Amino acid sequence: MTEIVHVSAPELVTYADELAGLLAETVDEGSSVGFLAPLDRETAAAWWRERAADLEAGRVGIWIAREGGRVSGTIALVRAPLPNARHRAEVAKLMVRPSARGQGLGGALLSAVEAYAATEGITLLILDTESGSLAEQVYCKAGWTKVGSVPGYAADPAGSLKPTTFYYKELTAP
Repeated sequence: MTEIVHVSAPELVTYADELAGLLAETVDEGSSVGFLAPLDRETAAAWWRERAADLEAGRVGIWIAREGGRVSGTIALVRAPLPNARHRAEVAKLMVRPSARGQGLGGALLSAVEAYAATEGITLLILDTESGSLAEQVYCKAGWTKVGSVPGYAADPAGSLKPTTFYYKELTAP
């Protein structure tokens, strides 16, 4: 059974090595999540440990999915920092282990973030993803609205510039 947990800063540090493995695996298999390949595990682990300060400050929320005691996925919610944007947040770093894909885990992580955001008074979520990626199917199935795409927006793990598609979802308070 899969368990989705909203982690604290100390918990994030505890999971940093496992999350580093997930991040490196995701990058190495070609998914665009902000890093170039090859991504060594120590760099990935350091990146996750650095997010603990963001968690402590309330700038970000991070959820992990665990199955059989192992991290199988993650997602983040990044709050907008400016006063005129406190109603919105960005969904980022949705990653599911290749061995756990196709079982609805990406959608479950997304639902957890959406539910939390609504309870926090966030009424607008945004995200971006590589155009044509499998993640687009997850977002469309979850009712996100496609805004459009920008050519050459971000480099894929191999360093080639790829188009990025932007999405949004409006939320209502529970």
